[in-house]
Amino acid sequence: MKQAIQILEFHKIKQTVESLCASSLGLKRVALLMPSTDEKQVEYTLNQSDEALKIILALGEAPLGGVSDITEPIKRAKISALLSANELLSISRLLYAVSQLKAFSDRLTDIKVEAPIFMSQVDSLVSLNRLQSAINDCIDETGSVLDSASPELRTIRRAIQATESRIKEKLNQVVAERRNKLTDGIVTIRNERYVVPVRAEAKNTFGGTVHDQSSSGNTYFIEPKEVVDLNNKLQEYHVEERREIERILRALTEEVKKFVDELSVNVDVLSEIDFMFAKGKYARLIHGIRPKMNQKGIIRLVGARHPLIDARTVVANDIEIGDEYTTIVITGPNTGGKTVTLKTVGLLTLMAQSGLLIPAHASSQLAIFDHVFADIGDEQSIEQSLSTFSSHMTNIVRIMERLTVNSLILFDELGAGTDPKEGASLAISILDYVKVRGARTIATSHYPELKAYAYECDDVINASVEFDIETLSPTYRLLVGVPGRSNAFEISKRLGLKEAILEAARTRVETTKTELTDLITKLEDRGLELDREIQGLQQQNQEVEQMRLDYERKIAKFEAEREKLLEQIKKEAFENIRQAKEEAEQIVADLRQAKKAADLTIKDHELTEKLTALKASEAKQAEQFKRKARNKAPLKPGDEVMVLSLNRQGELIEQTKNGEWMVQLGMMKVNIKADDLEYLRKSVKKKDTAKGKMIHKRRTDIGIQLDLRGERYEDAMLRLDKYMDEVLLAGYQTVTIIHGHGTGALRQGVHKYLKQNKHVASFRFGGAGEGGTGATVVELK
Repeated sequence: MKQAIQILEFHKIKQTVESLCASSLGLKRVALLMPSTDEKQVEYTLNQSDEALKIILALGEAPLGGVSDITEPIKRAKISALLSANELLSISRLLYAVSQLKAFSDRLTDIKVEAPIFMSQVDSLVSLNRLQSAINDCIDETGSVLDSASPELRTIRRAIQATESRIKEKLNQVVAERRNKLTDGIVTIRNERYVVPVRAEAKNTFGGTVHDQSSSGNTYFIEPKEVVDLNNKLQEYHVEERREIERILRALTEEVKKFVDELSVNVDVLSEIDFMFAKGKYARLIHGIRPKMNQKGIIRLVGARHPLIDARTVVANDIEIGDEYTTIVITGPNTGGKTVTLKTVGLLTLMAQSGLLIPAHASSQLAIFDHVFADIGDEQSIEQSLSTFSSHMTNIVRIMERLTVNSLILFDELGAGTDPKEGASLAISILDYVKVRGARTIATSHYPELKAYAYECDDVINASVEFDIETLSPTYRLLVGVPGRSNAFEISKRLGLKEAILEAARTRVETTKTELTDLITKLEDRGLELDREIQGLQQQNQEVEQMRLDYERKIAKFEAEREKLLEQIKKEAFENIRQAKEEAEQIVADLRQAKKAADLTIKDHELTEKLTALKASEAKQAEQFKRKARNKAPLKPGDEVMVLSLNRQGELIEQTKNGEWMVQLGMMKVNIKADDLEYLRKSVKKKDTAKGKMIHKRRTDIGIQLDLRGERYEDAMLRLDKYMDEVLLAGYQTVTIIHGHGTGALRQGVHKYLKQNKHVASFRFGGAGEGGTGATVVELK
């Protein structure tokens, strides 16, 4: 695909994505961005980009500011090479980003944004808080070693400050006493020693050591003998300071060395996260969507836009190939619109196979091709002294040698640059050759013979780019099913060419060609009319679909609020009953105690009667708060029901003699009163003709994942038990339990439950993209 990548300007897309990276880590990852032919890889990278876009829209960009590539410092620390303060600071900043990302993922969980790929990546990050603190305690934000890094360093620096103060005090006295011998009354530094600027004629009588001379030769920088000993002492302190700083950096380097493996993991993960969010930001920039991908060679683009054309002027088009027809021939005059269509299809295909979202409608889909070939442009090959035709043909020969049944081929002005009749025949033969081998082809041409070719072949269709005669310019709207027509006569007439000349030209055109042109005109007009009608219907469908979604959201919200309110009322009522019961029992106990103490004449049977009446009242109150079953028809074996008192779903097995129903609740069978059962649905079963078994119709309202993170242990186990019952009824084979890492108690509880559940065939930790050790994948029998 290398040539197609260059011709279709995929590198410009990469440049934009690079500009959206937060760090050099992401830049390195974008540099490796290339289309993939592996279906799993394509699906994963598209999901990654789609997830990043969803996170950005919900919570903003990931906190990656200040992160830099620490690969080289890690390598050097591994061999105990001394790290500089700035290198250590970059490690600290990277570890700070790790802690920020973990907090960011917690916020995503709080607002219930599903982001399994990002969560898995964050779970892989290793927090090294002690190392980060150790570095921050010694190095400030500018990369300087702090005085507080060690008591020795603080003592040395205080000595340096005191010595410098004494030197400046003595030099200020020298300046005051010998001002006439100085060129300026200042104190400066040369060769790390304090000096004063002395006039050239006074250098021999001033007294001291010369350390430097000005470029003009008029000034000598002399260290007066009064401060020589102090300067020497200052140098000693600076040597001690450098040694102490080196000792501190050495100690920090050794700390880093202990965690080089963890730091390397963090670098790799942060690189992927930065890359992921750069793709998400690019998707937001182009209003991108995740297309559905297939291995059938079907392209169905709806409202597709070229991503490198200004969004304010680009024209969206619908393009479909690979299902009813495998070849599109776009004909008509050279106006630029045909080539844009070719590049749009090719570039969006490359983007999708690279895991980038595309600017199109959400209903679009693309195929995963082994090869994308493009022969676009009319530049001559100067190096080989080839003509335009020869250059094109050389490229086409290479394509013919490498094409496969799963290839996408884009030909621009196929057969151009030579005799029209020979060029048209050659173009048809090339299209036939490619078509027979099963590849998908889009070709542009201005030869009328290719229009007839498209009409004659069932799996080839004509197309053209709409041209506005009024403005004498293309609209860039693709008209599929309508061949292009030459607008030479109409344009000439609009530009003022004499009618006599036009009439003479028309008479020279063959009658057949004239009839074909008239037919094309009628087809184009009808196509435009149908296109307008289709657009109107699509708009209506979108409005209806939006209304349906809004209605469903409102219904779901209402049901959720209603159930929540009922549950709250029931809890409050039962809590009141429980408290009343406890108070009553306490009163009875107190009365019995009082009877014993005071020998009252209260009879035991009277107390028992009162207590019985209280319990009967309690039961009556509780019954009032129970939701009564709303059954419009008699219950039957096989019905799916809700056990109201338990808030559990089950299936009716049979009715017992006392009028109760035996209900299958997960792995248990219990007898329940009929008024405690509410009908949900028929348990639709169908016979498996291969095995003669009855299997349940799969429920689609039960997810294949259960997220227990943040739950109390007891609540999590109850939810797990209920969920396993539901997925068994739904007929799922594989589900995922997300328990996170935490203390490990929740993970142990989940595994203990799964070991005891006889319906579980096996279970394992999640793999890459499945949550890792923060999730458990369960295979059901």
